[in-house]
Amino acid sequence: MSWSILELVRNNPDKLKEYVKRRFIDVSLVDRAVELDKKWRQVLQEVEKLRHQHNVISSSIPKAKPEERQELIKKAKELLKALEEKEKELEEIENERDNVLMQLPNIVDDSAPIGPDETYSVPIRFWGKFRVYEKDEAEFLSQLKGNRVNYEIIHWKPVGHADMLENVLKLGDTKKAAEVAGARFYYLFNDIVWLDIALLNYAIDTMTSKGYTLVLPPYMLRGEVIKSVIDLDTFKDAIYKIENEDLYLIATAEHPIAALHFKEEIPKEKLPLKYVGISPAFRKEAGAANKDLKGIFRVHQFHKVEQFIFSTPEDSWKLHEELIRNAEEIFQGLGLPYRVINIATGDLGACAAKKYDLEVWMPAQAKFREMVSCSNCTDWQAFRMKIRYVEKGGKKGYVHTLNSTAIASTRTITAILENYQREDGIVEIPRALKKYLEAFSRAPKDYIYPRKE
Repeated sequence: MSWSILELVRNNPDKLKEYVKRRFIDVSLVDRAVELDKKWRQVLQEVEKLRHQHNVISSSIPKAKPEERQELIKKAKELLKALEEKEKELEEIENERDNVLMQLPNIVDDSAPIGPDETYSVPIRFWGKFRVYEKDEAEFLSQLKGNRVNYEIIHWKPVGHADMLENVLKLGDTKKAAEVAGARFYYLFNDIVWLDIALLNYAIDTMTSKGYTLVLPPYMLRGEVIKSVIDLDTFKDAIYKIENEDLYLIATAEHPIAALHFKEEIPKEKLPLKYVGISPAFRKEAGAANKDLKGIFRVHQFHKVEQFIFSTPEDSWKLHEELIRNAEEIFQGLGLPYRVINIATGDLGACAAKKYDLEVWMPAQAKFREMVSCSNCTDWQAFRMKIRYVEKGGKKGYVHTLNSTAIASTRTITAILENYQREDGIVEIPRALKKYLEAFSRAPKDYIYPRKE
């Protein structure tokens, strides 16, 4: 089975252009890919013709008359030289074509809403009871986009998570972290650290109970690998590179887990392969210069539990729904009210054919904020990483890869600080986390209390 984008380049480039247009990006790359692939196939025919001619003459030399043999040897050498030159040309064209193909984004699934940015994304379901400050009710209702939900009006303004962390609870310090490391770093203390650990254990426990294999992956990847997993040209300013080494810090466990079967062939009967990874995540956040400067929502490092599946093409859409339902189960267990949105085509990112985001309601900000990203990357990553399935009869095809956040620790903490705070400044601990906190004698069990100077 050919890679789906290459199939469209050869058989239906107009359809591929339509998919690219849905992402609101330039379609000229498609024309260039078509041009180079046609040229590649033309030169391939010339190579095969020269190879055939050379084989015919070479095989005739031992049978030739002595007076003809030298002429045949001369012609064979000329054909071999021409063949070597043409093979070199074929390789150069193939490399150029593949470089263009690697720049093309994934084919967009027809169920993804078409639109240039996040404002065109569509909420598909809501869960939980939403606490809404009385002066924010109109803003809240506008974000429902006509959907009806269960909500309660509160008459006191919740404290934002950044002020809650540093000024009320006094369990974080981003100012000192900025002094010694730079903006978007942090120190966390005592109860918040225990909360971070409990969230990770809760997510791991939930996922492994479903049969997902627990993975502690490498925290760095070589350039060849990272280029296969993401569109590095687009995201080179978002990930950290190790100076003078061909190594990059991972932005999520998705990337090293995707590379777990790099350049491998997987027996089809072993699919799906389901993993849950735990790792730090390192992100430059270069494109978010003026977003979430306060607090620990958008930071350069955090802990993350990630779901990942290698799938057959026929099962990947069913498994995409499984991943988002797993994430919903985790956040329902935490009692955090959320919505799931179907991401608009212009906001998908190159890898994903379709993506869901789970966004928790943040009552202090009067906004839904992303906690989970859940993508079906179909064969886009697998083609680049050369990961294929093999059927018993020998037929091969590219696997599909899927990923989803289970828990991103610091973001989830911000959601707890805003949704579980009381008017007196005390933060209740979600019931689902208590059994994980009970394992540590000094961890909080029911509440996190404000600190006095």
